[in-house]
Amino acid sequence: MESPYAHRFASLLLLGLLASAGARAETYTIAVEPSYPEEQAAEVYRPLLDYLDRTTGHRFSLRTWPNYHVYWRDLRAGDAADFAFEEAHLADYRIQHHGFVPLVRAAGPGGYSLVAAPGRSGGLQGLHGARVVGMPSPSLGYVLLSGLYRNPVAQPDIQSLATTWREGIEMVFAGEAEAAMVPTRVAQEYPNLVVIHRSRDHPGAAFSAAPGVPESVRVAVSDALLVLQDDAADHAALAELGIVGFDPAAAADYSGAAALLSGVFGYRPPPAAAPPRSAGAAR
Repeated sequence: MESPYAHRFASLLLLGLLASAGARAETYTIAVEPSYPEEQAAEVYRPLLDYLDRTTGHRFSLRTWPNYHVYWRDLRAGDAADFAFEEAHLADYRIQHHGFVPLVRAAGPGGYSLVAAPGRSGGLQGLHGARVVGMPSPSLGYVLLSGLYRNPVAQPDIQSLATTWREGIEMVFAGEAEAAMVPTRVAQEYPNLVVIHRSRDHPGAAFSAAPGVPESVRVAVSDALLVLQDDAADHAALAELGIVGFDPAAAADYSGAAALLSGVFGYRPPPAAAPPRSAGAAR
């Protein structure tokens, strides 16, 4: 069955080719979470950047950070990225504080799983004092893991040593840790691991645009991403990201997700909404 976006995308592709051949293309930056080392991130996202370059008539560059601590600092300060691709809690924070507009989201739920080596038992209680690895705060895996253990005395030894989610699993297999917190989509690739806990599902990672990005560019990017899964020739862009495609997204999908950051240093609650004016208020 033809995708409902296919006809619109064909027109978009033609416009992109005309733009690249004639009108001056603009360059836009895309901020991504540091869930890969910076050199690896450049390789992972290269197919996606090339795809957007070709289909929109504009140029896209990747904005990376060396770690989550620096990423969180710059996100709070309002980094100058034009687009962002990040998990639900960070996407909602960016929406609430910096006016970003979500365009699409990674298809499928965005849950996380706490997995352990084969033969491990005892549930969450059985990991007290055990080495549990993951990505640093405020990655979604870290904040969800921290929320499982409210009593500091009964916590596992949480180690933010992994530089990718899969590296956490490799550390479990190598005996360097007893468990790892990873995206459920990654955990499902290792059926021999024991699932200690699975989080509730969250909306998939959001691809959002800064308020200053022209509406025509937002539409071009959104349309291109929504049909990416329909073209086998461009499947590498999705395979590298470990997702099956993109679905439309709205701010309401992420409302409240930023509250997961409430225990993270530097967190600010969303600005209070202005009270509605009464009908008889002076003008």
